[in-house]
Amino acid sequence: MADAISCLQPLCDCLDGTGLLDAAGREVASFLRLKSNWGDLDKARESLGAVERMVRGRVTAELNKLNVCDPQVELWLRRVDELKLGAIDEDYSSLMNYSSICQCTRHAARRSWIGKRIVEALDEVNKLIEEGRRFKKFGFKPSPEIVERLPQTKTFGLETMLVQLHDLLEKADSNIIGIWGQGGIGKTTLLHAFNNDLEKKVHNYQVVIFIEVSNSETLDTLEMQKTISERLNLPWNEAEITVKRARFLVKALSRKRFVLLLDDVRKKFRLEDVGIPTPDTNSQSKLILTSRFQEVCYQMGAQRNLIKMDLLDNDAAWKLFLSKLSTEACAAVESPSPSNVVRDHAIAIAQSCGGLPLALNVIGTAVAGYEEPRDWNSAADAIKENMKFEGVDEMFATLKYSFDRLTPTQQQCFLYCTLFPEYGSISKEHLVDYWLAEGLLLDDREKGNQIIRSLISACLLQTTSSMSSKVKMHHIIRHLGLWLVNMEDRSFVVKAGMALDNAPPAIEWKEATRISIMSNNITELSFSPKCENLTTLLIQNNPKLNKLGWGFFKYMRSLKVLDLSHTAITSIPECDTLVALQHLDLSYTHIMRLPERLWLLKELRHLDLSVTVALEDTLNNCSKLHKLRVLNLFRSHYGIRDVDDLNLDSLRDLLFLGITIYSQDVLKKLNETHPLAKSTHRLNLKYCGDMQSIKISDFNHMKHLEELHVESCYDLNTLVADTELTTSCLQALTLSVLPSLENVLVAPMPHNFRYVRKLSISQCPKLLNITWVRRLELLERLVISNCDEMLTIVEEANSTEEQQYGTQTIKMQGYYSEEQDDHAMAESSRNEWNDDYQSVNGESTNGATRQPDFPKLRSIVLTDVKKLRSICTPRDFPCLETLRVEDCPNLRRIPLCSTHNCGKLKQICGSSDWWKKLQWEDKEAVAHMESKYFIPI
Repeated sequence: MADAISCLQPLCDCLDGTGLLDAAGREVASFLRLKSNWGDLDKARESLGAVERMVRGRVTAELNKLNVCDPQVELWLRRVDELKLGAIDEDYSSLMNYSSICQCTRHAARRSWIGKRIVEALDEVNKLIEEGRRFKKFGFKPSPEIVERLPQTKTFGLETMLVQLHDLLEKADSNIIGIWGQGGIGKTTLLHAFNNDLEKKVHNYQVVIFIEVSNSETLDTLEMQKTISERLNLPWNEAEITVKRARFLVKALSRKRFVLLLDDVRKKFRLEDVGIPTPDTNSQSKLILTSRFQEVCYQMGAQRNLIKMDLLDNDAAWKLFLSKLSTEACAAVESPSPSNVVRDHAIAIAQSCGGLPLALNVIGTAVAGYEEPRDWNSAADAIKENMKFEGVDEMFATLKYSFDRLTPTQQQCFLYCTLFPEYGSISKEHLVDYWLAEGLLLDDREKGNQIIRSLISACLLQTTSSMSSKVKMHHIIRHLGLWLVNMEDRSFVVKAGMALDNAPPAIEWKEATRISIMSNNITELSFSPKCENLTTLLIQNNPKLNKLGWGFFKYMRSLKVLDLSHTAITSIPECDTLVALQHLDLSYTHIMRLPERLWLLKELRHLDLSVTVALEDTLNNCSKLHKLRVLNLFRSHYGIRDVDDLNLDSLRDLLFLGITIYSQDVLKKLNETHPLAKSTHRLNLKYCGDMQSIKISDFNHMKHLEELHVESCYDLNTLVADTELTTSCLQALTLSVLPSLENVLVAPMPHNFRYVRKLSISQCPKLLNITWVRRLELLERLVISNCDEMLTIVEEANSTEEQQYGTQTIKMQGYYSEEQDDHAMAESSRNEWNDDYQSVNGESTNGATRQPDFPKLRSIVLTDVKKLRSICTPRDFPCLETLRVEDCPNLRRIPLCSTHNCGKLKQICGSSDWWKKLQWEDKEAVAHMESKYFIPI
C-alpha cells in the first residue's frame, strides 16, 4: 500500500502544481456546501445593497451640485446592475424541491453547476462590497462647455438685431459691442438668444461667458469673479483678496479666445478691476454688453459698434401679445366673426403697450384668461384711463431704475415731460424755456440741452425720425412718470390731449402745482380757480378757446409758466397778480392788444407774441419789462413802421429778438450798430414798398439771424446770397407774395445760405426755376406753392454746371414749353434724363468726385404749381423721406427710380390721376413704387 502511494506521489505533485486539485476541491466544496454558500450569498447581497445605496446617495449629492459621477464609481454601479442573481435564485429553489437521495444522485451534475455559480456570485459580490467601501470620491466638477445654455423664451421681432449682432461678431475690428435701449425692451432676451445661438454655430472661441452685471446700484465684483472662475473651471479661494484674484483672472482669460456677455451694465467700470482683459484685434476675443444708457456703452468702449434696440413693430408686438393668452382667449380674439369686439379690444390693448415687450408681457399675462367681451372692454378702459392693471406696479418698479439714476434736476425735468400729450412730439426749445422759467436750470440754457441728451441716452425720451428739434416720450414711460408723480405725492393735473370740451373743475386745481390741459377742445375758462401753489399752466392748442374769465388769474401768485398759444382768445384779463410769472406765450392767438398793466410783471423774462395776426398795440409794455431775455414779435401784425418806434434800448438783458419790420429805413437802422441787431434771431420783412433788392451780407450785424421771412414786398426784384462776411447762420428762408422777384443769386461756397435747412417759396410768379437750390447742401425741407410760371425746379446745364456768379443762375434750356403736348413729352428719350446723371451725382466733367446734390433733403412739397413739368433729372436722394405733389397737373416725371439711392423714402403723396399719368424710365419699377410708397390724396 505504501509502495502504491509512493508511486502515486509524483503524479499528485504534478497535479498540485497545475491547480487541478484545488479546483477539484472547490468543486467538491461548492457541491457539498451548497446551502451554506447560498446563505453566505444572501447575506452578502444585503451588504452590497447597503453599500450600493450609500454610493448612489453620494452620487446623487454630487449631481445635485452639478458635478458629474466619477468614472470608477459609474463603472462599479454598472457592474452592480449587471449582477444576475435572480436566475441563480430560481435555479437554487428548483433544485431544493428534490429531497430524496436518488433524486439528488440523479441531479448531481446540476447541483454541481449551481453550486459553482453561487460561489462565483459570492466572490463577485464580496469584491463589489470591498470596492464600494473603499470609494472616497464620488463626483467631480466637469470641464465647462464652450457655451452654457441659458433659459430662453420664444422671441418676437429680434431676428434683424440677432443678424446684426452676429455680423458684428464676425468683424475683426469689433472687439467691444454695445447694445442699448430702454428698460423692458428686450436686451436680456436678445443676449440670451445670442448666447444659445453660439451653441449651434461653428466658432473659434474657447469659452462663452454670460454675466448678469447689475442687480443693484453697486457693482458686485465678487459675483462676477465667481462666474468667470466657474466658467473657466478654476479653483475658488474665498480668502483671496479681490485685486489679486482679478490679476489672476486676467491672465487666465488672456490665454483663451473668449466671448464675454455682460448684461445690464449701469455704470462704467474698469474691466481689469474685475478680471477681464480688454479685448483687442490680436486676442480675437469679444466683449458684448447691454445697457439702458448710450453713454455707458460709449464709456465702455463700444462707440464704434453700437446697436440700438428698437420697439417692436405692430406685427411682432401682436404675436408676442397673443403668445401670452390662453388657448380659449386666443380663440375669442381670433374668431372670424365680422363683429368680433374682443379682437378690437385686444388690438387696442396691445397697441397701448407701444411695442414695449415688458408691457406686452405684463398686460398680456393680466388678460390671459379673458374670453368674454365685457372683460376685454373693462380691461381696455382701465388701461386707457391710467394704466391701472394687475402687474403694472411691478413693471414700473422695474423701469424705475432709469429714473433713480438721474440727478435730482434731471428727475424734475423728466417729470415735467409728462405734462405733454400721450402721443406726439415735444419741442426741445419749449422744454428748455419752461425749465428755465421754473428755475430748474439756473439760467443755463446749454444745461437744458445736456439734460435732454441725458434723458435720450437713458431712453426716457426718444428722438423723432423727422425733426431733430423735437423729442417724444414713449407711452409706457409717460405712465411711469405719472406713476412716479403719484408715488412722490406731487400734485399734477394732466389732462392733455384728451378731447375735453370743458376744463377740469376748480376743485381739482386747488392743490395742483402743475396743470396741463393743452390740446383739447375747451371753449372757455370762465371761473376763477384758487390755486396758490400753481407754478405751470399749459393751455396751448385749444383752438376753440376764446374766453378767459375776468378773475381767472386772481389766485395764481406763484405761477411762473403760462402758455396760451394756438388758442382763439382775443384778449386776456388783467394779470397784475402774476408777480412771479417768467414765461408768457401768446403766439398764434387773436389777441388785439396787451393788458395795460402787463408792465407790472417785473419777473417776466420770456414774452412770445409771434404770429399774432390781430395784434395792433403793445401799449408800450415791452420796453418796461426790463428783465426780458426773449421778445418774439416775428410775423406779428404789430411791427415796426417808423425808426422812432425802435424804443427797446432799455432791454439790456435781451438775448433773443424776433421782429417784424415794415420799412427799409427801420431795417437799415436796426442793421447798423444798433444793440438790438446782435439779439435778432428772427426777422420778418413785410410791405417794404421801396425795397428792390436784398443782399444777405448787409445783415452783417445780425450775427445770430436764424430765420428770414420776406413777404409782400411788391417791388423786390433780386435776392443775393453772397460770400462777403459769411458769418450768417441763417437756417430758414421764406419768400412769399413777391410778384417782382425774378433773380435769386447764390454765390459758390461759402455763401450766406450755406446753413439753410428749410426753404419755402410761394406766390413768386416770375421765378422760372430755382436751380440755385443745388448749392444749399444742408437743405432738409423744400416747399414750393403757387409759383405760376415755374417750369422746373432745377434746370440742368450740359456744358457747365452754372454760369458765373453775378448773372442769373442757370439759363433754361432743353425743357418743354407750355405749348408742347403730352405726346411730345412721352417721346423724349431716356438718355435726355440720364446723360447728366454722372455730372450731377458723382463726377464732375474733369473726372473729380464731388458731393451729390441734396445730400440732406428729406421732404419736397409741391402745391399748385400749374406749369411745373419737371423737378430735376433722376439722381440720388440719400435722405429723402417724403415727396408730396398737389395740383401740379403738368408734372409727369419725378426724379426717383429703382436705380438711384432713395433708401429712406417712406411715401409719395399725390392724386391717383396724377400718378397714372406719370412717365417712368424704368417701367418695371412702377408697380413696386406704387405698392410700397404711393399714398393717394
